[in-house]
Amino acid sequence: MEAKAIAKGLRISPYRARLIATLIRGKQADEAIAILNNTNTKAAKLTKKVLDSAIANAVNNEKADAKTLYVKEARVDAGPVMKRHFFDSRSRIGHRDHRTSHIIVVVATRN
Repeated sequence: MEAKAIAKGLRISPYRARLIATLIRGKQADEAIAILNNTNTKAAKLTKKVLDSAIANAVNNEKADAKTLYVKEARVDAGPVMKRHFFDSRSRIGHRDHRTSHIIVVVATRN
C-alpha cells in the first residue's frame, strides 16, 4: 500500500529543495517529520507540508496505520522557470531566472 502527494510550482530552486529531500528518503514517517521540524529552511517547511499530506492520504484513503509508514520516495523536479529581465550596465539587458519546483513524496507501509 502506498500513497502520494505532489506540490507543484513552488517558488524555490530545485537544487535547494533536493538537499532536504535526500534527508528524509527511506526514513520512517515520524522520524522524517522530526528531521523536517528541526531543519530551519524554506525547503524543509514546504516538504513537511507535502509529507503531511501524503500521510493523511494514506490514513484516510488507504486505511493505513500512520506508525507503519515510511518515505518510499522523495523527489524534487524542476518546474517552469519565470524569466525576469532588467536593464544592465552599458545599455545591455540582464536577466534573472526564478526557478520553481515540484515536490513529490510517496509513503508506503513496511512489509
